[in-house]
Amino acid sequence: MPRKTAPAPTLAALRLQLRRFAEARDWGQFHTPKNLAMALSVEAAELLECFQWLTADQSARPGVADRRAIEEEMADVLLYLLRLSDVLGVDLPRAAQRKLAINARKYPVALARGNARKYSQL
Repeated sequence: MPRKTAPAPTLAALRLQLRRFAEARDWGQFHTPKNLAMALSVEAAELLECFQWLTADQSARPGVADRRAIEEEMADVLLYLLRLSDVLGVDLPRAAQRKLAINARKYPVALARGNARKYSQL
């Protein structure tokens, strides 16, 4: 019989888990918005490093070890972003929905389909 995996946590559950993790370690004193934004930037750079010098094809098909490293860096980016959203009281899913609506206006399908130019160049 196949083994069942636990359902993926929601962003809200993950955010609460991360808050408790930080509180247990008394890290709130270090988790200022500035510090979290800086840490987020560092982790994003570490994610970029996983793809440095790869061709487009190589980057689309990482090996097992490379994929694991990519997953860990992506998780770090997500965790710092969630922690920053918690500290600032930002509802990340709502903010993302608002931003998607803005982008839909900036990049109408008729002008943007198959086109990588910035909205101001369409």
